[in-house]
Amino acid sequence: MTSQSAATLRARYVAQAAADLEENRRRQRELAERITALKQEEALLSDIITLAERYEDAADPSRPPEQSQDEPDMPKAGAKTKSRPPLLGDLLTELLAQYEEPRLAKELRDELLQKHPDRNPTPQVVRNTLESLVAKGRVQRHKQQRSVLYTVTPS
Repeated sequence: MTSQSAATLRARYVAQAAADLEENRRRQRELAERITALKQEEALLSDIITLAERYEDAADPSRPPEQSQDEPDMPKAGAKTKSRPPLLGDLLTELLAQYEEPRLAKELRDELLQKHPDRNPTPQVVRNTLESLVAKGRVQRHKQQRSVLYTVTPS
């Protein structure tokens, strides 16, 4: 093998290794984004399950009346006993209650991310949750030009 062909072969190996490395980095970025999306989806599904369980408990006639809805049921046999994180709607209501003036969904999400770094809902999930709270009468919607702002409904 001549020195020129060895250099050409070496250059091709270096180019291939660089291309493979770049492809691996691109794939890692894609996977990291997918993991983030899955974590957000998991948090949303957890909120949905919690709501469903609360609805089931409220509709269950065999449940003792002296037990409030906020008290968790005794763990059933074989069930994991881990505490559930607070619902996103409850967190957003708490944040809104701190202000007298209406707040944008973006502002609420930013504050939520600061105060609860373990929670990372997408902007759309925050807006959907706020609209759900509006439908339940817990939050009021205010429109100013093209902006939508929210306040807690006075009790």
